[in-house]
Amino acid sequence: MIGRREFVTLLGGAAAWPIAARAQVRTMPVVGWLNAGSAAQWSHFLVSFRQGLTETGYLEGRNVAIEYCWADEQPDKLASCIAGLVARKVAVIAASPLSAVLALKTAAPAIPMVFQIGGDPVKVGLVASFNRPGGNATGVSQFSTALVAKRLELLHAIVPNASPIAVLVDPQAANREDQLTILQNAARTLGARTLLVASRDIDAAFASLVSQQAGALFVAASSYWVSHRNQILSLAARHRLPASYEDREFTRAGGLMSYGSDFPAVYRQVGIYAGRILAGEKPSDLPVVQPTKFELVLNLKTAKTLGIAVPGNLLALADEVIE
Repeated sequence: MIGRREFVTLLGGAAAWPIAARAQVRTMPVVGWLNAGSAAQWSHFLVSFRQGLTETGYLEGRNVAIEYCWADEQPDKLASCIAGLVARKVAVIAASPLSAVLALKTAAPAIPMVFQIGGDPVKVGLVASFNRPGGNATGVSQFSTALVAKRLELLHAIVPNASPIAVLVDPQAANREDQLTILQNAARTLGARTLLVASRDIDAAFASLVSQQAGALFVAASSYWVSHRNQILSLAARHRLPASYEDREFTRAGGLMSYGSDFPAVYRQVGIYAGRILAGEKPSDLPVVQPTKFELVLNLKTAKTLGIAVPGNLLALADEVIE
């Protein structure tokens, strides 16, 4: 039987415990997650990001908190996201893609940042050099711009007689000019005719390329296209267009082919760098990482639907074949 004094003591302890627990949570370091896209199309990368944090000793909810903010491709919402992360006094921000990274650099240059971008971080002024970033930012550059030529070559190998090849470009993508320059040079080398369609109005873009009798589709790298993956895949299937994408998730969801970085590995590295910065390392001392693994994914079910026979040498090169 518990006496009155012991009962009061227990009540006092029970009342005090949640306050202490809340205080402990408040003292946890906070990592910001900033993405210009939508959670619906990007959140699967969080598994890899958290894995990277865990490998450096940080487990969400135990000794680190993560503040998530998705801008849904809306500039005003992106600005609000950044303001909210600044107000939360985050210790480091993991930011992607380039549009979010540049906005963060302008609005909150003092906060350590780990970026994930597809272009050259030196060229856009994020770091002084790959080996010694020298400022408050470091991260991963996964070469989506440099891979344009290889992607076009692979698409041309699967549908060598497709002409013209429509190139869907996001007119607001920060690296669009670099992508187009490389793509045009590659097209000349291959003897391929291309058709440029630069519009974020996806329905209108497809109406244009279909009216001009495009024989295939090359979707240039852009986070905007990732956020509208289902719409692009649906229209490509409706108009029976063999298409090339950067992200393997397009191919797994029904696209013909993709060639690009191992994105889970990229986000795992972002998590590792965020953890190392939490542990006291400086972004200026962490070299920008460049992926060494690139994945070719082919969807044979889609190829069969389109009446395409995928060459055996490409099947042998593929990292993943969907049947």
